[in-house]
Amino acid sequence: MLSLTLTLFACAKTPEIVLDDSATFDSTGSDAGSDDAGAGDAGATDDTGTASDPEDYRVLRGAILAGGEAADVQIAGGRITAVGAPDTLEGEVVDVSGRWLAPAFIDSHVHLAYLDDRDGMLDGGVAAAVDMAAPTTFFVADLSPMTLLMSGPMVTGIGGYPTQSWGANGYGLECADADAAVAAVEELAGLGAGLIKIPRTGSNDLSVSAMEAAVEAAHALGLKVASHATSGDLAAEALSADLLAHTPTGSMSASIVEAWGARAVVSTLDAFGGTSTTVENLRQLREAGATVLYGTDFGNTRNAGIDPEEIALLMEAGLDGAAILAAGTATPADYWGLDTLGAIEPGRDASFLVLSADPIADAMALTKPVQVWIQGEVR
Repeated sequence: MLSLTLTLFACAKTPEIVLDDSATFDSTGSDAGSDDAGAGDAGATDDTGTASDPEDYRVLRGAILAGGEAADVQIAGGRITAVGAPDTLEGEVVDVSGRWLAPAFIDSHVHLAYLDDRDGMLDGGVAAAVDMAAPTTFFVADLSPMTLLMSGPMVTGIGGYPTQSWGANGYGLECADADAAVAAVEELAGLGAGLIKIPRTGSNDLSVSAMEAAVEAAHALGLKVASHATSGDLAAEALSADLLAHTPTGSMSASIVEAWGARAVVSTLDAFGGTSTTVENLRQLREAGATVLYGTDFGNTRNAGIDPEEIALLMEAGLDGAAILAAGTATPADYWGLDTLGAIEPGRDASFLVLSADPIADAMALTKPVQVWIQGEVR
């Protein structure tokens, strides 16, 4: 994202946030507002249920929401407290006239224990992520203000992926049979796992029946299961899972595409080179009804923040700006139960992107935010 400096002028002059693209955002105190300004009224209880003094509010004034609606956005305590018509909300004004607002992104496939660049992710507009393999010690990591859903180690076979390669140091729990796999799932749930990941690679995997037992145990504990399966045949073996951790890179038959159409897939197109087969697989899965979740496999990839290569490949796979925005915001917020993210509306986190163009019309604008706000603070 672009760097910014805060310049404070003396006495009567207005504090300004000056961006290095020559745009100027005023940050003035304002008495503007009507009697029916809702959460902006003195002594009011805002839409998050928290009583706040008007002096605690800030208002992003002159914003255009993704898609074209003009609105002011009021925030306090790290949350959005009101979204209203222009010039109707009270608070310290941050002038974003002529800029578009979109929710901050959720990356549904990262490895932050493998490559720790939380700050780069946040600075690039990613407010939350799903970590899809890390040692159990990572469960106690504090990555705030990032919201992180963790799988912990993959539940795998003896000598199975990834224990003999990049994940040799605790990124997999090796299980000999169904009982061991169920015990591993229960252990991870007890440690705080928000999902379970089980690979299918064709070498030293859990048996299909052991995987099915592990999935059943995860579902009983309220956890979704992701599977690393990079071909159509392997995806067929993983049909007990809820989602594919990657878009498969190998060919997929029409019947396997159809079977996965009732499930979800994380894009990760760039992580495996963005081949025409992979892109076509995502196109077909989406056409079959699969839920598409934006994800980069960060750690394997190195572009922190919203990845322009992934966005470009999503467009190649047939997603327009609205679909790409949904795949990184509202859809994963709903899918993963991250109900404070994914939308610009009262009660949600004040985590959003200030953009130079409408991301519905120009999805690449998402990769070059003018500003990033995470829980009410500018990065």
